[in-house]
Amino acid sequence: MVVVKKREKEGFEVLLRRFNREVQQDGVLSEVKKRRFFEKKPSRRKIREAARRKTARLIQKYDY
Repeated sequence: MVVVKKREKEGFEVLLRRFNREVQQDGVLSEVKKRRFFEKKPSRRKIREAARRKTARLIQKYDY
């Protein structure tokens, strides 16, 4: 859970910007978007395997 406390003489815009940055770094929104719809285990496995293949292809392409 993200908690942002207001600092002394801090404006609302700065506080909101700091909060948004914390939420983005914590990965809250991406997790919510992932869990919006239920995914079966086989489809999750396919997505992970596709990502693994893509990463391997990029590593091979750029020869890290």
